[in-house]
Parts: sequence; C-alpha cells; structure tokens
Amino acid sequence: MISILLLLVGFVLPLILIAFGARHVLNAEQEEREDMIKQVYQYAVAFITLIMVIGGGVFAFMSLADYVSPNTYIETFEEYKEMRTNYPTKFENEEKQPVQLSEEDLRKQYDAKVHQQIENSKQRALNSFIKSIGWIIIPFPVYIFFQRRINRDRKAKQ
Repeated sequence: MISILLLLVGFVLPLILIAFGARHVLNAEQEEREDMIKQVYQYAVAFITLIMVIGGGVFAFMSLADYVSPNTYIETFEEYKEMRTNYPTKFENEEKQPVQLSEEDLRKQYDAKVHQQIENSKQRALNSFIKSIGWIIIPFPVYIFFQRRINRDRKAKQ
C-alpha cells in the first residue's frame, strides 16, 4: 500500500508539477525556461527523496515494534496436544504404530516450537529494520544535496 503511494507520489506529482509549469514555461524566454525546468527538477527530486526518507522511517519504526513485540500466531498447548495425539507423525516400527508421548514431552516440544516461532518473527523484524534503514540512508544524502542546491539558487536570485 505504501509502496503504491510512494510510486504515485514519486512519479505522478512531478508530472503534475511539470504540466502546470508548462504553461508558464511556454511564455517565458529560453533562459527562464531552463531555469524553471531546473527548479522543477530540483524540487521534484528533493520531494521524492524526502518521501523515501519518511517512508523508511515509518517502516523502521514498524520493524522495531515488531521486534519488541512479535506478532505471531501461536496455537494453544491444548490445540498442539490434540493435533499431536490425534495425528501423530512419529512411528515406532514398520507396522506404523504411533508413538505415545507423555504430556511433559509434548509440553517441551510445544515450548520449543513457540520459542522458535518468536525467534523467527524477531529475525524477520530485524531483517526488515535493516532494509528500512536503507530507505533512509540512501536517499537522505541526495535530499540534502538538492536542498542545499535549491537554497543556493534561491539566495543567488535575491
């Protein structure tokens, strides 16, 4: 959803800005046209990279929240026990006689499964956090560069 929003804002908004500025550009002289196109380009790049940095920050926050409080579905012990006793997977011998596990063994297996699911969820959240940091680190210098260029051009006009 957010990716689609970034795509729309990243590509559609600059096109709209260019379309509205096109009327003005047609009436301006050549040097003014080039300056106006340059400004629209600089503002568009600065805006797009700012949106990317903000999106990366939101994704990073969500990933940290998932790491701190993993959102995993964990079946109850009763459901796990029922599944293991009614549909066993381990067999004693070739005659396919199910192995009956004690409740203590089932509880140990269940606890290990729950722990593993939580660890997997945390690992996915950490991986997502690292990717989100990339959405901040990569476009941020581009944003700073274009923002400084816009400010420099604005001061030069004054």
